Amino acid sequence: MTLPIQNRGKAVACALGAVVLANAQDAVVKGLSTSMPAWETLIFRTVFAFPLLFGWLVYSNNAGNMFRTHMRELMLRSLILSTAYFAFILSLAALPMATAVSIYFTMPFFVAGLSGYALGEHVPLYRWLAMGVGFAGVLISVRPGMTPLQPAVFFGLYSAFAYAVAQMWGRRLSHRVAPIVILNWQNFTNFIVAVMIGATVHVVGFSAIEDKALSFLTRTWVMPNGSQLMLLIVMGILAAFVASLFLNAYRFAEANFVAPFEYSAIIWATLLGAFLFQDKRDMWDWVGTALVVAAGLFMLWRDRRVAHPTG
Repeated sequence: MTLPIQNRGKAVACALGAVVLANAQDAVVKGLSTSMPAWETLIFRTVFAFPLLFGWLVYSNNAGNMFRTHMRELMLRSLILSTAYFAFILSLAALPMATAVSIYFTMPFFVAGLSGYALGEHVPLYRWLAMGVGFAGVLISVRPGMTPLQPAVFFGLYSAFAYAVAQMWGRRLSHRVAPIVILNWQNFTNFIVAVMIGATVHVVGFSAIEDKALSFLTRTWVMPNGSQLMLLIVMGILAAFVASLFLNAYRFAEANFVAPFEYSAIIWATLLGAFLFQDKRDMWDWVGTALVVAAGLFMLWRDRRVAHPTG
């Protein structure tokens, strides 16, 4: 059964706002990736996001709904999204911001493809063509066989797929469970997953790893200094707003409409990467990114033509 379109204007506003804040959060994570472990940054993120999310839960009179219905779905979706986030920040640690984001942007194509099965939405031929062009753009950016294929690339692709699955599930749940309940489940699950990974790292005691992504995952606990602590607090606050905005974007409109707007992240990732981390991209990076963006914009244009055939 197709879910109803509720408010496309609000969906666009939420998606664009979430993208801006998410890129700021990504920049913080990338900055911390050379000195702190990924799991530790997530622990702090969840702790500092907790007062905002739990306060909102209580204020909205939804605290009693946390363990009332759809618990299995909430737990599974939260777990998938936790692994997706971990995979993305690992790719972010090793790749230029814009490249990591470009790989992540296979997610809207996964969303478009999965929506037909998960949400009962019709997926026309032009969306399948856009998906093919988008994936070709990613292959051009990473150039397997011509450049060393880093683990970060696979982390990025897994992240995109898992995010797509979680977004599909999130939209279904958001019509049956209050969004703030979903967000608190996600924050709690992120904390548990981060603690479990941290405990594993502590017990196993991984030796020094040269790969930036794997090193970010297996590094041991680091006591944050004043500036790092401030960045972690900012990251937690941003995380609370980003999660809320993305969830509501997919609640206010169908997934195939919302997903292309997330491509605005390419602009912010390029600017932040260049100015904060001196990221450099060659011609093929730009060609691949251009194909990904063009495919997304084409999909958006065709969606509008289908929705308003006489406009």
